[in-house]
Amino acid sequence: TSTLSDWIHQAAELLAPLGDRLRKLALGTGYLQVDETPIKVLDRDKKGSTHRGFYWVYHAPVQNLVFFDYQESRGREGPREQLKGYRGYLQTDGYPVYEEFGERKDIHHLCCMTHARRMFTDALENDAARAEYVLARMQELYAVERRVKGKPDAEITATRKQQAVPILSALKAWMVENYPAVLPQSLTGKAISYALHRWDKLTLYTTQGMLQIDSNGVENAIRPVAVGRKNYLFAGSHDGARRAALIYTLLGTCKKNEVNPFEWMRDVLERIPSHHASKLDELLPHNWKTATNKS
Repeated sequence: TSTLSDWIHQAAELLAPLGDRLRKLALGTGYLQVDETPIKVLDRDKKGSTHRGFYWVYHAPVQNLVFFDYQESRGREGPREQLKGYRGYLQTDGYPVYEEFGERKDIHHLCCMTHARRMFTDALENDAARAEYVLARMQELYAVERRVKGKPDAEITATRKQQAVPILSALKAWMVENYPAVLPQSLTGKAISYALHRWDKLTLYTTQGMLQIDSNGVENAIRPVAVGRKNYLFAGSHDGARRAALIYTLLGTCKKNEVNPFEWMRDVLERIPSHHASKLDELLPHNWKTATNKS
């Protein structure tokens, strides 16, 4: 076990410049989706207990880049540090920590329609008629997204303006009309309140073709962590969790770009010790695929 741990540690040291480069590239794209997920970390000071740390995951959907940042808490300090100087669009769920970024002049904060939809799905048992109405309208919005998938950004924007905006306008009017008729603490009341409170952020996607209706892309990038938690149970230390974040960053970007992670890792570990620093980008997963295809 000690030998294996040393190998992973040494490999992570070699790969660290690639992870840092991916982070910088993602932060420079101008459109990020962000989400967070917990990870148990062995607490050396308390035998048999674990600390609840968090992976903050950043996904650049247009360029298919992913990076994981391990933080010891779910507080705003982690994203505040990472997004210092960031400019562009930031898409998140409704977690209050993200709200401060929407107050910055250089960030356009948009929310995820999937999270709003889930709340109405939860309300089906208690208020089927209202919940089904909203879910049907949201299905229409996603039908528009399927029709424009792969189209040029200008065409996507125009189609959304013509087809999605009228649906959203009617849906907002319906919510404003129906909210007084439901109990604020009911599932329907909470769902309507959640949506209306974030309405401008939920509908901002219609103004730019590159933007997505939801942040499912970053949620998909997080899924391997959920699988990992069932297998390795916890990280052995905070440093171990940071090394795991690096590996998730690199292999997550491999997955987004349909690169075989084993082939990429084997090739890069053989080449990176003597690879020139000025050509580091050649080894990044999305560029490596292109380079190997050319060769």
